[in-house]
Amino acid sequence: MSDSKSTELMEKIVSLCKRRGFIYPSSEIYGGINGFWDYGPLGAELKRNVKDLWWRSMVHYRDDVVGLEATIIMHPMIWKASGHLDTFSDPMSTCRQCKKLVRSDQALEMVEDAEWFQRLQQFYTATAQSLPIAVTVEALEKLEQSVRKKAPNLALVRAREAVSARLVESASSDGAEWSNETQFLRSVSTENPGNGYAHFPCPHCGGELTEPRPFNLMFKSHYGPVESEDNVCYLRPETAQAIFVQFKNVFETSRQKMPFGIAQVGKAFRNEVTPRNFTFRSREFEQMELEFFIKPDEAVAALAGKLATAADGAWQGVPQADWGWEVWHKYWVEQRVRFYENIGLAREDFVEYWQKPDELAHYARATVDILFRFPFGVQELEGIAARGDFDLTQHQKFSGKSTEVFDEELRAAWTKLDDATRQSIKARYESTVRESLVKRGFLESDAAIQATEFSTAYIEKLAKGYYVPHVIEPSAGVDRLILALLCKAYHEVVSTDEKGKSETRVVLKFHPRVAPIKVGVFPLLKNKPELVAKAHAVRDLLRPHMTVFYDESGAIGRRYARQDEAGTPFGVTIDFETLGEKPELLDTVTLRHRDDGRQERVAIADLLPRLLPLIR
Repeated sequence: MSDSKSTELMEKIVSLCKRRGFIYPSSEIYGGINGFWDYGPLGAELKRNVKDLWWRSMVHYRDDVVGLEATIIMHPMIWKASGHLDTFSDPMSTCRQCKKLVRSDQALEMVEDAEWFQRLQQFYTATAQSLPIAVTVEALEKLEQSVRKKAPNLALVRAREAVSARLVESASSDGAEWSNETQFLRSVSTENPGNGYAHFPCPHCGGELTEPRPFNLMFKSHYGPVESEDNVCYLRPETAQAIFVQFKNVFETSRQKMPFGIAQVGKAFRNEVTPRNFTFRSREFEQMELEFFIKPDEAVAALAGKLATAADGAWQGVPQADWGWEVWHKYWVEQRVRFYENIGLAREDFVEYWQKPDELAHYARATVDILFRFPFGVQELEGIAARGDFDLTQHQKFSGKSTEVFDEELRAAWTKLDDATRQSIKARYESTVRESLVKRGFLESDAAIQATEFSTAYIEKLAKGYYVPHVIEPSAGVDRLILALLCKAYHEVVSTDEKGKSETRVVLKFHPRVAPIKVGVFPLLKNKPELVAKAHAVRDLLRPHMTVFYDESGAIGRRYARQDEAGTPFGVTIDFETLGEKPELLDTVTLRHRDDGRQERVAIADLLPRLLPLIR
């Protein structure tokens, strides 16, 4: 639950984003459209910087990753093969009173953020320790009056006398009906105790929610001039599937060898039931995804003669030929955290959540969620999943086209293995398959039979040098990262003038690498042509290498403050000393540092060498 200070902070960030041109509500002049956001001038620069930095770190700075840009609309069978058509859904409930839709598994969290619930909570906290004395019809009448406007459909509002009587009676006995906050919430939300209080009230009005039902999150459309079932298509709900279906094309044309990765940055769409928390959960968003294809452990063991384990700490070093999926997975978790540190977030800002076995998707061998401490709670920023060979195998099955790769070195290595090693590799694979089948609901006996069949066919393929690659998938949300950077950067600074008057101003302390504007250029006075001309020359010197904002309006202190609020890390002021008022300072400028206000004289010729290493 978000406390009042966190809610206030989030409101300030949202307000700042609109006021300074980071993020606007989409279609606002027409009343807006929930779950969609537009990025303004500063937001567009910030977002572009983040995507460029991710791309450089993933693709340009590595020899084992290449890029892809695929279409948003793809063949609908892709979504059948991936499972999205059948299983990509969230539980949805409808309020019987206000008719609004609510994601059922988020109902309690949304209720806890509602103002009317805060009042219920205050009442519960005040009375729970003094049962049954404090629970009276009069007290509940005051409670009903305090929540009536915000939750007009709450049972306590609709049928106060009936609900109050039941609560008073419960309090005078053992209080079991509302022995904790959750029970109390359910008690004041229903007129019929026989329902068992199965659901939480509508967070919007307090009304009764329907039973949860699956709601597919994909946006459905049609291609071509006629709408029919023959030309149904979908806006992609993720960018990953395009990488999988283009895997063989990329592998064969990029001259890469296993292991290698394919990276993509692009739009994705999910028809979220309840978009919320500003841009955190939106219906249109961007993803930065890497599918890193690796050799299966059995092939690694045959080629390297051994298999490194995560316990060795190998994942902290340079990738080696004996790395199996477990080491690769931990390697990519560490690489992703280091990327975030490189753009201004701190390791302590994160929580690494390793999903428990019963939380994993049936095909996943391990998944780590990198969670960020947002003002509204600790929430997922990126997931790194070891997906096995599920995706490529599914597309091979549904398309009828092979997704296998041929490895001549593997075929040669297999011929040199002794029978005991071959049997050991086969047994290990068979055990893995059996466990996976049982997890998916197969009986032990059936799983054992199928695992034996699968492993026999699989080993025969390996012996010939063929296998379907496995995948490690780091998948990050661009918009969530932008929001994390804004939350981390937001600072309020209180300054006091010589008259003792205090002023609070906002400073966005972005890392220079991601800051939308790198440098502000300011002539000290705008009515001095020689100062303006020199300032233009400095602007033109820097502009080819970084984003520059030129400002000659207002007092210099106010100009600094405006750029501090925009997150600009450096300011360059051209003054009379620049023009040679002091001969020894000719062609020097004042370089101001945003975070500590420090100022220093720097030669114009030295500006680029000073600034470029700091912003790249």
